[in-house]
Amino acid sequence: MKRFLIIAPMALLLAGCSDNWGWYVVDPSTTNGFNNLKFMLTGAYYTITLSVTAILISIVVGLLVALPGLSKRKGWRRFNRTYVEIVRAVPILVLILWVYYGLPTLTGITLSVFWAGVLALALSDSAFQAEIFRAGIQSIAKGQYEAAQSISLNYRDTMRFVILPQAIRRILPALGNQLVYMLKMSSLVSVIGMQELTRKANELVVSEYRPLEIYTILVLEYLVLILIVSAGVRWLERRMQAAEE
Repeated sequence: MKRFLIIAPMALLLAGCSDNWGWYVVDPSTTNGFNNLKFMLTGAYYTITLSVTAILISIVVGLLVALPGLSKRKGWRRFNRTYVEIVRAVPILVLILWVYYGLPTLTGITLSVFWAGVLALALSDSAFQAEIFRAGIQSIAKGQYEAAQSISLNYRDTMRFVILPQAIRRILPALGNQLVYMLKMSSLVSVIGMQELTRKANELVVSEYRPLEIYTILVLEYLVLILIVSAGVRWLERRMQAAEE
């Protein structure tokens, strides 16, 4: 029902035939409209690849940053808090521009548009992932740690076999939200020339001069992607809950 309430207004909007609207530019029944839609959809591969690669890296980095925040040593906790606060304070668009244009100047390493986007997105998201993992791990009862110690598990094995599997089940909805967030924020990488969905739409607007129609299709593309991801996360949640029962 919720999906219908979202999609129905879009369908009515597309069905509207105003003299000021030129839906012919995205009409699949015409050669030009079909080619325009095909051109826009080619950006979906880069949007998905960019987002998935960045989220996987950010999860690993976020976990590595979260663990020091759980340490009893003040220095490690300070490192965690400093990293999280600094990274979260930098706007993601600024970070993308800095990584692409500034980082090569500092390091002498030239990054492709794709990897500059991945690095910037992963770095920005890792601070949020660190907080998600820290909260998830802290939610596990102390008795689980004591049980692991009673069977002589070291810290690494305790985290790997006892704590993290339980924590991941609890933070899965938050991880799903971050993937949705990543899909949306990947549109900002278009400013450095990444040929993803938003960049393709911008190029088409320049050639067709129909921003309303083209950006409406862009909205629908992101809507479909995010609905699919949300459905996948909910399915995975149900599977993990069923495995516990």
